[in-house]
Amino acid sequence: MRRRFGGGLGGSGRPRWRAAAGRGSWSGPRGPDPSPAALAPRSEWRLCAALGQRRTRERRVGRGGAATLMLPDVAIRRLPVYLRALGEMRAAGAEMTSSAELAQRTGLTSEQIRKDLATLGGFGTRGVGYRIELLAGSIRGVLGLDREVPVVLVGAGHLGTALARYNHARRQQPRIYAIFDAAPAKVGEQIGGTTVQPVAELEETVRRLGIRLAIIAVPAAAAQGVADMLVTAGCDVLLNFAPARLSLPAGVRVNNVDLAMELEALAYFVRSDLVPQGPAEAP
Repeated sequence: MRRRFGGGLGGSGRPRWRAAAGRGSWSGPRGPDPSPAALAPRSEWRLCAALGQRRTRERRVGRGGAATLMLPDVAIRRLPVYLRALGEMRAAGAEMTSSAELAQRTGLTSEQIRKDLATLGGFGTRGVGYRIELLAGSIRGVLGLDREVPVVLVGAGHLGTALARYNHARRQQPRIYAIFDAAPAKVGEQIGGTTVQPVAELEETVRRLGIRLAIIAVPAAAAQGVADMLVTAGCDVLLNFAPARLSLPAGVRVNNVDLAMELEALAYFVRSDLVPQGPAEAP
């Protein structure tokens, strides 16, 4: 008679390591309990299965201390869109939602939404939908918004002042912790509860506060010099509103927003001589 072991032999006929009562136990017939490393599974996913652990997608979003892999840029940009829609639904008193409702609110497809959320770990229940509070909290965690995200703003002109006041009114992460300007008349001014500091104090302040994210809202001629100071101080993620192309070291990420160019492009669509294109006519 073939002896049956508690861990099961599976299709391969080999005993397996399993998790029991909070510790590993060996289901084989004899010998000391081997470590999981000794089993040398062919992949990380197989090791998780062999240990009896839940198959989460920690490798993708970095949960529970697992290594974090970068999500595609297009997916990252969609997450705040979902978060805003979820916030609107929660403010209206809703507790559950569906990919169809999210699609209606965001303009994205249900298929794309389900794919994105499945990549984060799959928070929905088939036929039931998504719990808004849980999903919103999970997205905030993936984006890093569940912790302090300090931001430095350089440039306290009209645009910088508007950005600082808007950020202060939102009272959400990321939050502007320091504002700098080169104009002596601006230094000492209170904007959104933050005091404008001289540019000479930028590097010391950024290092002391451990800030990595910066907003550049200065004239084009000053943008490169400001970017260089920020990078030297430790900022490696920049949001640039200056109408200038920046030359930055490898590893520094910059998103450029040129409001003037956006308006110039949109001006095309208000031309009075444009003829709307209808469906193509058959020859």
